Amino acid sequence: MPITKEEVMHVAKLAQLKLSETELEQYQQEMSTLLDHFKEINEIDTEGIEPKPHAVAMSNVFGEDVVEPYLSREQALSNAPSSRAGLFMVSTIIEE
Repeated sequence: MPITKEEVMHVAKLAQLKLSETELEQYQQEMSTLLDHFKEINEIDTEGIEPKPHAVAMSNVFGEDVVEPYLSREQALSNAPSSRAGLFMVSTIIEE
């Protein structure tokens, strides 16, 4: 499915790209090739094939909950530039 140079220019404008004449010709060819591949994929008979949520079978992708050593509050605050009452103090960044 050939794509026109004007269509490539339109897509480039939407993406806020400035393309040289050589790039326009290159992308015109590449986009046409991609559209040809999509056309071939569209023609594949998928009747009776169940849609899959993932390309590969997945089972329980969650990791085990494991208790690991952690910093005490004092250790966590030891390098803080400012802290008070066991909390990190930060500058106000929201103005009213």
